[in-house]
Amino acid sequence: MQDESAVNNPEVQDSNDELFERFTITIDKGQEPIRIDKFLVNRIEGATRNKIQQAISLGMVTVNGKEIKSNYKIKPLDAVIVFSDMHPDETDVVPEKMDLNIVYEDTDIMIVNKPAGMVVHPGSGNYTGTLLNGVSYYLQQINPNISEDTLPRFGLVHRIDKNTTGLLVLAKTDKAMRTLARQFFDHTVKRQYVALVWGDVVEDSGTIIAHVGRNLRFRKLFEAYPEGDHGKEAITHYKVIERFGYVTLVQCILETGRTHQIRVHMKHLGHPLFNDDTYGGDRIVKGTVFTKYKQFVDNCFAICKRQALHAKTLGFIHPTTNKEMFFETELPEDMEQVIDKWRKYSQSIGK
Repeated sequence: MQDESAVNNPEVQDSNDELFERFTITIDKGQEPIRIDKFLVNRIEGATRNKIQQAISLGMVTVNGKEIKSNYKIKPLDAVIVFSDMHPDETDVVPEKMDLNIVYEDTDIMIVNKPAGMVVHPGSGNYTGTLLNGVSYYLQQINPNISEDTLPRFGLVHRIDKNTTGLLVLAKTDKAMRTLARQFFDHTVKRQYVALVWGDVVEDSGTIIAHVGRNLRFRKLFEAYPEGDHGKEAITHYKVIERFGYVTLVQCILETGRTHQIRVHMKHLGHPLFNDDTYGGDRIVKGTVFTKYKQFVDNCFAICKRQALHAKTLGFIHPTTNKEMFFETELPEDMEQVIDKWRKYSQSIGK
């Protein structure tokens, strides 16, 4: 029996910041022997023979816990797992020279600190100027033989929003990509974000458990579904760092990685991210609307022209050395300035 939710539900393919998914299939008792690549083409929506064979060659397909070759013939009750992304790529990646803030690099991986305003990978309306355009150019200067065929998405295994800053890990080899993709899927990657949110968060710490899926009316938006009746499971742990009365600085630790997860979860908690124009944070949410206060908030919006969210830390097991790696980056200047303004404002009204 096939995991229908994984194969047929389009949200499995478009509501994750991790760019690889897992398809789980248990072969029927009456299944006749057939090559696994041919079998998977007919069972996974959007799959092509080439992409399946590529996934198999990268070790992203296992049968009964073991890697196999494309000519393997499935047998009844085989447990097949596909760690891959079988839907067609949105667009080709055109190498483009640009400045990248690379905070670490070795022969297997690279860690990039993404600035605000940069889209991670090409897609509708964003065909150039993305992080992946720059990464593809950079990697091809090192090895001209690298392409999307030899290293899908040029090693990108996760993403963060256009206007979110912070750390991303990319693989430079197929083995590293496979290992990192599995760590993201197994939720063993450690990710901590810092966010400035509206309101005085009641609890010093807590956990938000609510499925995240596309809004049923507005498909570009995501929504929290606490009853689990839509979307995919999403878990965010939060902890208050500092309180400023009308806004709160919080740390968010992701246990899952759904698109817009922190933004959606904090809105669900009643605390949308400061200046998040998608989820209602780009207006005065807390505080009396009088002229001086409104001017202060508008000045803050002008300094931080985006949702105040930063991917501060990233930890994982190195794909070759098996040693734990941990990276941390400072808050960007726009968030630092806004936090400082709120700190001084809260101190002035507290006197």
